[in-house]
Amino acid sequence: MLCNVNGTILISVLPPVILTEFAFGFLGNGLALWIFCFHLRPWKSSTVFLFNLAMADFLLNVALPLRASYYFSGLNWKFGLTGCNACLFMLAMNRSGSTFFLMIIAVDRYMHVVHPHHPFNSLSVKKASVGALGIWFITILVDAPIFALQHRNTTYCESFNTDVDPQHGLTWHEFMFLCSFFIPLLVILYCTVHIVVQLRRRQLAQNAKIRKALYFITVVVVIFFICFLPSNITLLIIWIRSKKASSATQVCRASEELAITFYVVITLTYLNSALDPLVYYFSSPVFKDICRKVLRLSPDENTDGAEKKTRETGSQSLIFSCIKVSSSLS
Repeated sequence: MLCNVNGTILISVLPPVILTEFAFGFLGNGLALWIFCFHLRPWKSSTVFLFNLAMADFLLNVALPLRASYYFSGLNWKFGLTGCNACLFMLAMNRSGSTFFLMIIAVDRYMHVVHPHHPFNSLSVKKASVGALGIWFITILVDAPIFALQHRNTTYCESFNTDVDPQHGLTWHEFMFLCSFFIPLLVILYCTVHIVVQLRRRQLAQNAKIRKALYFITVVVVIFFICFLPSNITLLIIWIRSKKASSATQVCRASEELAITFYVVITLTYLNSALDPLVYYFSSPVFKDICRKVLRLSPDENTDGAEKKTRETGSQSLIFSCIKVSSSLS
């Protein structure tokens, strides 16, 4: 059963939201890619994963202006079927790529904190690059069926079925949408819990370096929940209520409410492009320092304090060595 959805709210609310996300995402990830490519040396395996996350976000920024245009035009797509599916594919690639790379970044931090002597921590940049290519291959493989989507008409451009219909089953795209959230979610939560437990067991929570690791993994978890949880929960509710719907009136009323909710919260998945620069910022003191210099902010006091402490410790060691040598000579 097809129900008409009143798109007035979507047309008035979503374009400015999407364009705001585009502006912040474009600037933030553009700055991040510039730092990765021209200032951050040498690269480590973690840098490779962060760089690919930035690339996934930049891919999203290609599609967002087209998406905003679709809503500005009153849910009227003007760029043809191929252009529609290409746009939807880039949106899906960003969602899948972002969740997978956030998962790998969490695993990388987990291995460094919980298993510091594991061979994974000495992974070369070349091997990390091969792993990143593998993630992109999987992402393309699971999202490629979008190009086979058939739409209601040439002006309709959506990849999700939001009709509350008893005949509504999950499509492959919707199934992978859920899997690409819940699988990384379980992995990220596992890594986070074990990092916290391990640090408490070792009583290292007050160590400055360890606190930074906690801040970093916390940022990853918060971004993951804010951006991807609402849309996945809403899609599950649509599917569950489809199985319980009975009368046509009940079906269409529920369909309109949930469709509007879903299309509003799906824009939160675009927000990850604007928030992911926080992941890069907390990932490395070097990245943080370069970013603060570019933005002409004052140097980070914690970094300066750590450097000062290191210099003082080195000076004290040098003085102690000189005294020891002088005593032995006398």
